[in-house]
Amino acid sequence: MTVIDARGLRKEFTVRVKTGRLRRERRVRAAVDGIDLRVERGEMLGYIGPNGAGKSTTLKMLTGVLMPSAGEVRVCGLRPVAQRTRLALRIGVVFGQRSQLWWDLPLRESFDLLRHVYRVPAAEHAARLRRCRDLLDLDGFLDVPVRQLSLGQRMRGELTAALLHGPEVLFLDEPTIGLDVVSRQAVRGFLGELGRAGDTTLVLTTHDLADIERLCRRLVVVDHGRVVHDGSIAQLHHRYGSRRLVVADLDAPMVEPPALPGARLHQVTADGRRLAYALESAGVAEVVAGLAGLASLRDISVVEPDIEEVVARLYRSPAENPAQDRTADERAAEDEAPAATA
Repeated sequence: MTVIDARGLRKEFTVRVKTGRLRRERRVRAAVDGIDLRVERGEMLGYIGPNGAGKSTTLKMLTGVLMPSAGEVRVCGLRPVAQRTRLALRIGVVFGQRSQLWWDLPLRESFDLLRHVYRVPAAEHAARLRRCRDLLDLDGFLDVPVRQLSLGQRMRGELTAALLHGPEVLFLDEPTIGLDVVSRQAVRGFLGELGRAGDTTLVLTTHDLADIERLCRRLVVVDHGRVVHDGSIAQLHHRYGSRRLVVADLDAPMVEPPALPGARLHQVTADGRRLAYALESAGVAEVVAGLAGLASLRDISVVEPDIEEVVARLYRSPAENPAQDRTADERAAEDEAPAATA
C-alpha cells in the first residue's frame, strides 16, 4: 500500500539576489524542482541532501505546512493542505527545532494532554506509552518538567509524543542532532524496533549518515531540489565506484601482488606486508581463498565503504546534477524561506 505519492512536486520562492553593490533583484527560485516520490507502508526511507537542497521544504509539503507551487501529492490518501486536520491524526512529526511538549509541565502530563488532543482511547494510549517507556527508558524523568530535561531526554519525549496516537507515517527531521552517545543509541534502537514492526512508515532526514546506515534500506538523495539518487545504500556505493575492501596482512613481504579475478588491487604498503583489494564481482571468500593459496596470511579484515565520502562525491559530481550552482545568497534565502512562510 502506497502511503506517500508525490508527482512533479515543486515549490517556488521569491528571493532577493544581490546584483551590485547597492542593488538587489527579485528572482523566483525552486527550492523543490519536480520531485517524484512513492513510499510504501512500512518502509524506512532516508531522505538526505546538503543544506538548501529542499529536504525540509519537501517535508513541509508532505505534512501540510506548505502548499506546493505545482505537482500532486497524497499522504495516507489525503491532500496534505486541503485535508490537513484529518492528516494530522494519521501522521507523527518530530522536528529537531520545534517541540510539541508543554515546557512547564512534567512529561507525563504532556502525554496525557496529547491523549485528549488526539482523542485516543485510554487503553490504547496506555499500551503505547508503556511500550515507549520500556524501549526509551522514560521512567526516570516522567515527572520532570520538560524545561528541566536534557536534550536527549527531551528528544525521547518528543518521539513518544509523536507516536501516542498511532500514526501511519512518522516524519523525522534530524532526530539525533546534538545528542550524546547514549541518547543517540537509545533513539536509533527505538526507531529500529519501530521499523521492524512494520506498522509505521518512517521518513528520516538527517546529516548523520550513521543514522541512515543503521535504519534505512532505501536512500533518496536530493540536491538543487531534484532527486539525484533513489535506491539502496549498496546501489549508491556501486554507482559511485565505492567498494568493500579485503585487507590482508602477510607473514612475508610480497614483491608483486597477484591479480585476483573479480577484485582490484587497491593499496600495497611500502614494505609489501599489507595488501588491500577492492571487491568488484568477487566475494570476500573468493578473494581470501585466492590470497591464501599464494601467500601465508597473518590476518584478514573487511573494511566497509564510507558512505559519507560516497555522498560527498555525489554532491560534487556535475554529471549527476544538471542544475547550475547558485550563489550563497540564493541558497541561504531558499533554505530560510520555508520556515518564514510556515
